[in-house]
Amino acid sequence: MTNNIFSSLLQSAGTTTITASTFFACIISALVIGTAMALVYKFRSRSSQSFLITLAIIPAAVAMVIMLVNGDFGTGVAVAGAFGLIRFRSAPGTAKEIAAIFIAMGVGLACGVGYIGYAAAFAVIMCGAMLLYNLVGFGNGGNEELRKKLTVTIPENLDYGKIFDDLFEKYTVSHKLTNVKTTNMGSLFKLSYDVEMKGNANEKDFIDELRCRNGNLEISLHRQESNINEL
Repeated sequence: MTNNIFSSLLQSAGTTTITASTFFACIISALVIGTAMALVYKFRSRSSQSFLITLAIIPAAVAMVIMLVNGDFGTGVAVAGAFGLIRFRSAPGTAKEIAAIFIAMGVGLACGVGYIGYAAAFAVIMCGAMLLYNLVGFGNGGNEELRKKLTVTIPENLDYGKIFDDLFEKYTVSHKLTNVKTTNMGSLFKLSYDVEMKGNANEKDFIDELRCRNGNLEISLHRQESNINEL
């Protein structure tokens, strides 16, 4: 029974010709597995609708290509060239997105050669690993919710070097001045900090005390947009 599940549909047919039943079995299986992978990827991940749809249909597309190649060297070279053109027309993504696409392509390759059982098993293992890593916060290196981007506008007559140090010590675990620029014809400084808030810190109190120091000028506190996972 197990051997039947993990055997190739194409090899079991005893011919290199793809029948209609084999074609639909491979494509539909690839779509089902791809859709399940997209749903798993969406769990605790920020992703666009277009990427999720792409992730769902990639296995079926790759399976179709593999079935068409079917050992033909010339067709294989042409397909490789087509994939190269698609790569150069695509926008760069994060490491996690690229890994998901590689997994989807692996599923498509397995379905394309008829190993639907192996494709499903591979998808289950990889989706389980992704869920586990998301649940345990693998690789976060800290609480991302507490990492903020702080922008404070101050008058030009204030020395921004140490003016907020006591407030940073009170409300943050760490802080780093990342950018200084002048604005409003040079009469104001706009300071940008990367800060990690303390777990029990009140953001409103923090902003209120900053306002008392900067003359009630503009202050912005928002979540950091991290790019450390991009290739």
